[in-house]
Amino acid sequence: MTLSRRSVLKGGLAAAVVSGGAPARAEFAPRPIINDASRLNPTSVAKHIALKSASTDEVVNRVREEIASAAAEGRPFAIGTARHSMGGQSIPKDGVAITLTGGPIEIDRTSMTYRVGAGMRWFEVIRALDAQGFSPAVMQSNSDFGVGSTFCVNSHGWPTRYGPFGSTVRSARIMLADGQLVECSRSKEAELFALAMGGYGLLGAIIDLELDMAPNALLEPTYARMDPSRFADAFINAVEKDPAVRMAYGRLSVARGSLFDEALMITYRPAATQPSPLPAVVDHGALTAFSRDVYRFQTGREWAKNLRWFMEASVNPSIAGAATRNALMAEPVVNLASGDPTRTDILHEYFVPPDRFTGFVDLCRRIIPKARAEFLNVTLRYVDADPVAVLAYAPGKRIAAVMSFAQEIGPEGEVDMMGMTEALIEGVKDLGGAFYLPYRLHARRDQLRAIYPRTAEFVAAKRRLDPSLVFRNMMWDAYFS
Repeated sequence: MTLSRRSVLKGGLAAAVVSGGAPARAEFAPRPIINDASRLNPTSVAKHIALKSASTDEVVNRVREEIASAAAEGRPFAIGTARHSMGGQSIPKDGVAITLTGGPIEIDRTSMTYRVGAGMRWFEVIRALDAQGFSPAVMQSNSDFGVGSTFCVNSHGWPTRYGPFGSTVRSARIMLADGQLVECSRSKEAELFALAMGGYGLLGAIIDLELDMAPNALLEPTYARMDPSRFADAFINAVEKDPAVRMAYGRLSVARGSLFDEALMITYRPAATQPSPLPAVVDHGALTAFSRDVYRFQTGREWAKNLRWFMEASVNPSIAGAATRNALMAEPVVNLASGDPTRTDILHEYFVPPDRFTGFVDLCRRIIPKARAEFLNVTLRYVDADPVAVLAYAPGKRIAAVMSFAQEIGPEGEVDMMGMTEALIEGVKDLGGAFYLPYRLHARRDQLRAIYPRTAEFVAAKRRLDPSLVFRNMMWDAYFS
């Protein structure tokens, strides 16, 4: 059966109202309902297991058992940690869901690698590496997420000069639909490695990974304010030609009346004096309560957006101090959480060739101000080319634009967001860029296949390796089934 993405979205929203109508009979217990960070996908599952373990063997045995159970009953299976995806990518409707947390970590100083359980969250990894003077080579920009999930979405960060997270993965152990535990890498089971990297858990359950690490260091920021037309060249030159630059990102002004009128580039280089030992990292990050309040106050207030830009572009350069690499990476996304029950924060992300960045700026100026959604932030990052992943969003080097919107919860907000997303994806496609898959399932299938030209290869391999389609989620139903 072929499902349209709109029917999938409607089904997810409808699950929120299943409690209405006649009283339930006493002998029937309500099914578990799980959701993701969008708060728009409350979905009934047959079974939800919270699996927290420091033992790899325990995870292997339980995951194998639950995959076999799901397969025997003809149910889908999916595994997740924080469920910060926004389109049900970790939700198996009427299936078996595992929330995996915890796990072991082993550090190898000689090879500059560490092996970590898939359920470990990044703040746990940072804490363990920090104590030994090391740091993850690449991770997502926030520390709440699970390591295995990062591989499944092939996320990227802002340390330089790297491609997506998968570029720092030496190997991964994955449990397949038949219960086999397979170790894969670029040289061993390379096809599986390339499919699972950014494969959204559709090829198997990630058990653990061997990853690159880097030395921790105290870094100092430099701010450069400029016209957006200059940003791409300045950013690429800073990242690629200055070996002292260890981390880098950019911002653009987001008020409707001055959308993308200014750009800000922030680069981090090692401080001249490196204390020994370095200051220990803290889990809560460096974002102040005042900064968080200003960020949240932007919704519906253009003056607040201008105030925030003034603070970032004019005040921060004079007061920002040095911070360790780990401290910069340890910021939790919960620090930006909204308490507004009528809205939800929705992310978009687009990957644009640097020489088409000004075209992307023009595209956003045409489309975003007409939408009802409140545009709160855009962060710009460098992503080097990814030659491995089948569903690669950066086949060449790209500037990534991570956008945050506050959307009304309800049909009007969803229709508005879908229309804006389709238009932005179409424009980015024409620029030779890509959209990122972990967010709302608002792309058309023709857009997906045009931007990810190996989609048919991915689907064919998935059906060959998992012929019973045990590993399924809402994204499979909307985009691939």
